[in-house]
Amino acid sequence: MTTTLVLVRHGETVWHAENRYAGISDIELTPRGHEQAGQLAAWAAGAGLTAVWASTLSRARITAAGAAEAAGLEVRVDGRLRELGFGEAEGLTAAEMRERFPEARAAFEADPGRHPLPGGEDPAAAADRFTAALRDIAAASPGGRVLVVAHTTAIRIALCRLIGVPLGAYRRLFPRLDNCALTELRLYGDPADPRAAILQYNSPIGAVR
Repeated sequence: MTTTLVLVRHGETVWHAENRYAGISDIELTPRGHEQAGQLAAWAAGAGLTAVWASTLSRARITAAGAAEAAGLEVRVDGRLRELGFGEAEGLTAAEMRERFPEARAAFEADPGRHPLPGGEDPAAAADRFTAALRDIAAASPGGRVLVVAHTTAIRIALCRLIGVPLGAYRRLFPRLDNCALTELRLYGDPADPRAAILQYNSPIGAVR
């Protein structure tokens, strides 16, 4: 089995300007976010996609909808593709977290894999469910090219899991993931435990062919 996955962070949301942690909060897209989704759709029209998947959160589903239509496909959703829940940090900026729970924020910054934000989802569990979703998606499209619209932290920790590096390294190895940038990943080998190769990361729309 060899399947190519193009992982995309949803379009810009209303919390983007202040870099507030959205997590599982269902935050709407900005006009710029809708424009980015339109650019993704233009790319998808000629990308040779065989399926389009999205998280259940509306910012991902809306971003994926135009791309699916342009490719002549339907959006399929999977709750395992959702963002991490950030607990007490939902809706806060990093500065606000340092004021409200400074020790927890410092521990998170030192090793986010071992120290989730207060009340937040265990990153290991999140990596497990996200990579399980990717394996299932790949197995359902052998030889295909699949667009997966999801979320920045979930994508980055999944990449760490797939290439075999500690989850706590995600902020250092993958320091940013732009809205609607393209990350191309190839899964191959045993469908139950595939190997992974990152072909491109955080590429502007149009860079992945």
